[in-house]
Amino acid sequence: MESPISTLSERDREILYSYVNVANGVAEFWGDFCEVVIHNLENMDHSVMHILNGHLSGRQIGAAISEVTLSFLNRMMAEPNLKHLYYFAKNKRGETFKASISAITGEKGNIIGLFCLNMYLSTPISALVQCMTPGENAKQENISETFVENTTELMLHALEDAKKTVYSNLAISSSNKNKEIVALLYQKGIFNLKDSVITIAEHLGISKNTVYMHIRNMNK
Repeated sequence: MESPISTLSERDREILYSYVNVANGVAEFWGDFCEVVIHNLENMDHSVMHILNGHLSGRQIGAAISEVTLSFLNRMMAEPNLKHLYYFAKNKRGETFKASISAITGEKGNIIGLFCLNMYLSTPISALVQCMTPGENAKQENISETFVENTTELMLHALEDAKKTVYSNLAISSSNKNKEIVALLYQKGIFNLKDSVITIAEHLGISKNTVYMHIRNMNK
């Protein structure tokens, strides 16, 4: 099967393989009834370079691109503004699935791969509910997440959480409370945000040099 591209550059390969972690995360999120596939268009006869839950279609790494996927690829190549689409289909066992195809573009803007999701709709509702419900083995199920509009709001929300944690701990002396607050914020990555040191220092009523001192001590 003729490929739409000749040879991938080293940068193109890096781009393609950067999607592997995304594929792993998506597959873990949706569970065993969602097949995730990355196609490398350099070799259409063996385009499947990464696949998760391949038992759903019977495919594995090295499988060829399907006829339907190829037709949609040709459509995307003919319509530059079309970079993703979805459709419903049935496999040879008569099972209905909803499919999504997204183009992976290379360093020159050309399509070098495809990121595909196949959600099998014959999956029992009970299995879907179980996947989406925290259970005994769920990871990080008790996390509380607050969505904010800007990084300043993010910093202040994290600061309030840190203050509550530190102030409620009677084992922490008054002289060490700011140090422990800064430590908690550091662990959360707050100081990777622009102007975070200045913002935190102002709201704690200490100098930015004091905040820098606590950060330096932690780095040691």
